[in-house]
Amino acid sequence: MSQKYCYQYPHPAVTTDVVVFTLRDERLQLLLVKRGGEPFKGSWALPGGFLDIDEDLESCAKRELQEETGVSGVYLEQLFTFGKPDRDPRERVISVAYYALIPSDRLELKASSDAADADWFPLDELPELAFDHNQVIRIAHERLVSKLSYSTIAFQFMPEAFTLSELQSVYEILRNEPLDKRNFRKWISTLDQVEETGEQRRTGQHRPAKVYRMKHPNRVEIIR
Repeated sequence: MSQKYCYQYPHPAVTTDVVVFTLRDERLQLLLVKRGGEPFKGSWALPGGFLDIDEDLESCAKRELQEETGVSGVYLEQLFTFGKPDRDPRERVISVAYYALIPSDRLELKASSDAADADWFPLDELPELAFDHNQVIRIAHERLVSKLSYSTIAFQFMPEAFTLSELQSVYEILRNEPLDKRNFRKWISTLDQVEETGEQRRTGQHRPAKVYRMKHPNRVEIIR
């Protein structure tokens, strides 16, 4: 016979939300879903949903992301917990937010579950959002930018094979400033996080450039 517990205090519901970043058209963009039901039906929001009673938080985030957008197998990092009493008009809801980075060559979306649509939006051209998702996105962007200087998080935007010029372009977009080519390549070499593939790639009239790949593509390294 299973034992049931009675608590003095009511239980809040728990959800997960995921901020998914990518780089498209040389701009930082993020993934939103159009809500198919109330509240905020027809509004754009972050992918996410309610935690199942027998589910851990990260599994919930991955499941909701896959169900609502078709995106799976991405790097996820827990961001922050949002718990203002009035953040959800349905009931007391606490949301554990994650953020994810995905290369531009993995952008096939497929809305399903309770999402009516899914699409990418430039960070500086977002539509009106449901719940407190503007705040969630702002904190996720701040975290992403802050980690550029002490981790290899930007490498998560890269495809399987890339040139150092393409990698530098990613950093310039994220930092919103040009970088010195020589200093950038010297810094990358000290990290010991990339290796040559033995191939070369030509872009336009430029001479062929060496092609690289990440040594540890599925993890983010802390730079000491």
